[in-house]
Amino acid sequence: MRDLIVTLMVFGGLPFIFKRPWLGAVMWIWISVMNPHSQGWGFARTFPFAAIIAATTILALALGPDKKRMPFTAVSATFIAFALWMGVTSVFAIHFDFIGPQLNKVAKIFGMTLVVLMLIKNRMQLEAVIWTIVVSIGFYGVKGGLFTIRSGGNERVWGPAGTFIDGNNEVALAFVMVIPLMYYLFMIDTRKWVRIAIMGSIFLCALASLGSYSRGAALAIAGMAGVLWLKSRQKVRLGLMMAIAVPVLLLIMPPKWFDRIDTINEYQEDASAMGRINAWRMAYNLANDRPTGGGFEIYDSYVFTLYAPIPEDVHAAHSIYFQVLGEHGWPGLILYLLLGLLTWRTGSAVIRMAGSDPERKWAVDMATMCQVSLIGFAVGGAFLSLAYFDVPYYVMVVLVALKDVLEKEDEEKRRAPWRAPRALDTESAPVVNLAKTIRK
Repeated sequence: MRDLIVTLMVFGGLPFIFKRPWLGAVMWIWISVMNPHSQGWGFARTFPFAAIIAATTILALALGPDKKRMPFTAVSATFIAFALWMGVTSVFAIHFDFIGPQLNKVAKIFGMTLVVLMLIKNRMQLEAVIWTIVVSIGFYGVKGGLFTIRSGGNERVWGPAGTFIDGNNEVALAFVMVIPLMYYLFMIDTRKWVRIAIMGSIFLCALASLGSYSRGAALAIAGMAGVLWLKSRQKVRLGLMMAIAVPVLLLIMPPKWFDRIDTINEYQEDASAMGRINAWRMAYNLANDRPTGGGFEIYDSYVFTLYAPIPEDVHAAHSIYFQVLGEHGWPGLILYLLLGLLTWRTGSAVIRMAGSDPERKWAVDMATMCQVSLIGFAVGGAFLSLAYFDVPYYVMVVLVALKDVLEKEDEEKRRAPWRAPRALDTESAPVVNLAKTIRK
């Protein structure tokens, strides 16, 4: 039944993409982030829905009458440069014969990110993207939060199998990232039932993140919450909400959860933590030896024997920063960090452009919450191999497109013709009467 529902939703939506290509961008984000077909048990699990949506969207974009334009900014230029550099590192990859699947996967994500950037052009479409991300991840967050309550926090929350976020650590970071985007929707929506539903979802996503037993996510949610409070316009209100919610969340968790989190202070005795450090040192040594890094698929005994302090302790990078460093060398890491910095500055530029204009308050709130979401990813990502996770790139798209929307509005205001007051306007009436008197 689930397979049939997803199939009907996808194929039923394809005709609308030709009329409004931006709907293809929204459908792509939904299918790639939520992976609803992964919840089925039959043919849908392996059916190429993403490829069909991508092909339809690109075709609609090519045939549509709208002007094909991508905002060319420092962010988009750096993003393209990073993608091209990954192509270079792939040519010189240590395991060139085995990188095909991962290279293909990353190329699809980066290519469609550019397509989404070309299609999103106004506030309605921006908020459609945010709603899609929120629903796609929030579904698992609400489900995970309820599971945590039911199990009393004694069972771990896991993500959907076969996706970027199938692990407990990965899905926890996704929950952390989506909470600020939920809060943005809470701020702009005036419907009481929607606001209640969003606040409930925020609570359950936070609880699901804790229920994953992810230490990195615990740090990420603390950092994200701190920045969220600092950037909030309603610090007192938000502070009170946090003061109430945090104790409730912690009271639900059992003693073994606190024992797990306490191991952060004893990482020297934790085999998992020491394995990560060994992988980080391997990536550092590899980048120093090879300017292009090792390319994709470097986490095996051969590479660890060459570069790791403890060759037999083979681990994934468990850090977006060391993952990029090991796979794409120092140039790749510089481009990746520059991309994050420029994306953050784009959000700050939006906030300056909007200023205190009440009609642009929504833009300030959107940019601010996107920045908070990226902070959560930057902190939690330090402990996870999620350098190619697509959600941060969609948040990047939102900020770039948002700045472009405001710039277009400002340009239209500058080009608007000056309109002289009509002769019979109230303010000009005395002048007209005086002219009649003189003629007489």
